[in-house]
Amino acid sequence: MQKNNTQTKRMTSIARKLHRSLIRKKISMYTGFDFLLFVLLLVGWLASLEYHTFGKFILSYNRYFHIPSGSTHWFRDLVYIVSDQKEKILLKVPLADLIIVLCITTGILFLLQLLFICFSYAKESKKIRRILAPINEIALKADELSRMALSGDKYQQIEDAISHLHPEEAELLSFGDSDLQGIEAAMNNLLLRMRDSQRQQARFVNDASHELRTPIAVIQGYANMLSRWGKDDEKVLDESITAIQNESDHMKHLVDQLLFLARGDSGKTQLSLELVSLNDLMNEIYEESLMIDENHLYRFRPGDSVCQVQADPALLKQAVRILVDNSAKYTPEGAEILLRTGQTDEGKPYLEVQDSGIGMSPKDVSHMFERFYRSDEARSYQGTGLGLSIARWIIDRHNGRFEILSRTELGTRIRIILP
Repeated sequence: MQKNNTQTKRMTSIARKLHRSLIRKKISMYTGFDFLLFVLLLVGWLASLEYHTFGKFILSYNRYFHIPSGSTHWFRDLVYIVSDQKEKILLKVPLADLIIVLCITTGILFLLQLLFICFSYAKESKKIRRILAPINEIALKADELSRMALSGDKYQQIEDAISHLHPEEAELLSFGDSDLQGIEAAMNNLLLRMRDSQRQQARFVNDASHELRTPIAVIQGYANMLSRWGKDDEKVLDESITAIQNESDHMKHLVDQLLFLARGDSGKTQLSLELVSLNDLMNEIYEESLMIDENHLYRFRPGDSVCQVQADPALLKQAVRILVDNSAKYTPEGAEILLRTGQTDEGKPYLEVQDSGIGMSPKDVSHMFERFYRSDEARSYQGTGLGLSIARWIIDRHNGRFEILSRTELGTRIRIILP
């Protein structure tokens, strides 16, 4: 029993080391990205200011940062200077306020990134332990290991190989021992799966940062415009306020979606199951669509039989609402959007949304539920690329599945089949 406890402690220590290494790498990656974003925003703003001042960007001008001699507050007195070849100052820009805005902007982004790490901490830890669990089980099965005649040296060989493994590198375990080939293959398979999961999470964070960068840049641009001349120009003031409000709403919507997925992945979103009538649920969505969207022709065809399932009505409605909103977004004005309920040939209840919009190619259909994925045709429409990911998470938790039929320029039919 004492030996088994020792093996378990060793596996726990390895899991902690792997998790700490992944977190350190994430924080380092986020810090580098935010610093690069800070520099790019600063350079872009200064280049834009020169272009608006001189009418074009002149490479031959001298550019430098300057702090007046004898200054006791270098940050407050820091200026950006553009001069010609005769050292005549053509543009002098104080940078203190701009740097403060950029620091706040990148600081908010960094806090969001840390928030994502916090939300995913428990899930990552659980996943690493689950991945390493078979190794721990192998180590604890003394009867199976005894048949392999493993000596204490071979146990030490396994532990040393795992301890010296760097999770961020592509290397695999190699014991160089024929007795350990089975364990070696199993552990390498687990390592590959763990690294693939880490790459997916890193891509998710990079995509989220990219999506947040656009509204932040727009808000910053209009804020700078207001600071320069918008206070006295009513037209510029109204335009800036409208743009800032729109981008703030877009950012709030994106952050809400990110938090929903983060809470779902960490197991904090629980379903409140009750008996739900699919006809009543779809009819409610139909009536709401008629009220909030007058640009499309909505039709509802309820199923002949009474379709009732055990489900979370709020989450199930959210999933269908996502499908309806997508149909409205990609369907021309005046075109029809059909809502339907019914039962499959196998007797399983379903909810269905069908439109006559832009449709999707088979390649796009295979990726449509991936987070932040948007087809080339859909990129001209406003969106975050997270709605369908949320819908899939909800339906997966209900043990349901999707059936998609889509043709480019003809439209899309998405059916949610529930157990």
